[in-house]
Amino acid sequence: MANSNLFQTDAAAEQAAERALDFAQRQVRNLTTDHPDYFPLFTEGGKWRHAKESWTNWCEGFLGGMIWVFARRTGDPFWRERAEHYSRLIEHRQHDRNVHDLGFLFWSTYKRWHDLTGDPTHDAVVIEAGRTMGLRFNPKGRYLRSFVAPESCFIDIMMNVGIIFHAANRTGDANLLRVATEHCLTTRRHLVRGDGSTAHEGLFDLETGAFLRQSTHQGWRDDSSWARGQAWALYGFGTAYRLSGDARFLDTAQRCADFYLDRTPPHGIPPNDWEEPNPTRPYESSAAAIAASGLFQLASLSQESTRAARYETAARTILGTLCTPEFLAVEMPGWEGILRHGSYHERKGLGVDESVMWGEYFFVEALDKLLGAAPAA
Repeated sequence: MANSNLFQTDAAAEQAAERALDFAQRQVRNLTTDHPDYFPLFTEGGKWRHAKESWTNWCEGFLGGMIWVFARRTGDPFWRERAEHYSRLIEHRQHDRNVHDLGFLFWSTYKRWHDLTGDPTHDAVVIEAGRTMGLRFNPKGRYLRSFVAPESCFIDIMMNVGIIFHAANRTGDANLLRVATEHCLTTRRHLVRGDGSTAHEGLFDLETGAFLRQSTHQGWRDDSSWARGQAWALYGFGTAYRLSGDARFLDTAQRCADFYLDRTPPHGIPPNDWEEPNPTRPYESSAAAIAASGLFQLASLSQESTRAARYETAARTILGTLCTPEFLAVEMPGWEGILRHGSYHERKGLGVDESVMWGEYFFVEALDKLLGAAPAA
């Protein structure tokens, strides 16, 4: 791998991050110009537009979310108009009961819109999305069900449960708070293992609510460690702690983060699954981008200075690696994405070794944090 130590000093880190954000803006401008009102998930041969299946609809907030970052950072009216436009295109999804991903859709768009303007009508959309998300709760098993089946709980949902905490905090709804808290505790008990690794999915008995077994759709096997799920967990449990103050969630986030860092090479980019023997592709850049942003959050939340410093350093290292030409597509003419070597669904052969929208978004978000983004409310 090329030298990833671009962030040796604060000045070098800032310059590299600014260059990466400039490149990201060019790529997103091209995407919205060439394919207006199109919400891609992953590239095929570096191109966003293709006929591959989507599996589920969960990425429509990431494009608008990146544009909101650009709008706030630059003050450019072009980005502000585009941010509002792409947000409004998904506003109706606040009532969508078919997916478990409403946090991905509305935290990245309407939450950013409200943070920038303070307009309560934008916050009302986020709150309603949180209420809709809460309807997925299975009271017997005490978990939010995934889009796959009523008996299924995904680790990914930890990145979406924050929108329920937000709705509960804004409205004083004790039942919503209970739903969010119980889901986190169930996930902590059944999907997070003793060593801090995570399972992708937990399956439950619908009659009794009893936990049956761990499973996976995107990892190497049911008992292995899927990297993107690990990143969802370290970030999601950190957010749950930030919004609830429940120290159990901070402990879980830190254990998940420590597993990620202990198992990943020094450059910070994991394979798709740590347990897969001799993986054909050594990198899953979207997991790294998510982890970097989640680690910045954990560094600000941790009550131990040594641990916080480790997380901060690791996040900067990951971004340093992702800003090299091996990952940043700046030297790839015709490549339409921002980050290379991401992976969506290896088992289905979807978006493997490509650019993926969540990788783009969390990379931009992490760069924004490194450059001094205002802390989330």
